[in-house]
Amino acid sequence: MDDARRTEADGLYVTWRLVQHHLISIVAVHNASDASPVVAFGPDMLSDLARARELLPELTKLWDAVRHDYWTNFIAPHPQVTR
Repeated sequence: MDDARRTEADGLYVTWRLVQHHLISIVAVHNASDASPVVAFGPDMLSDLARARELLPELTKLWDAVRHDYWTNFIAPHPQVTR
């Protein structure tokens, strides 16, 4: 089963995976218009989201979109407390 996720922002898309139930592992970044590679992380150099931000700070909008997708889709919302 392929557990790869894809998030798009600012003319780019990033392929990423969840590892150990809560860590984001960045696989590759491509141009959305033609799928040409921007950066790829090999199996021996997979990068988590924090490291990807450090290595490629110019892609902040893309990293923010990944974080948003993660929190929106994989973290259960807390129930509202009523008084």
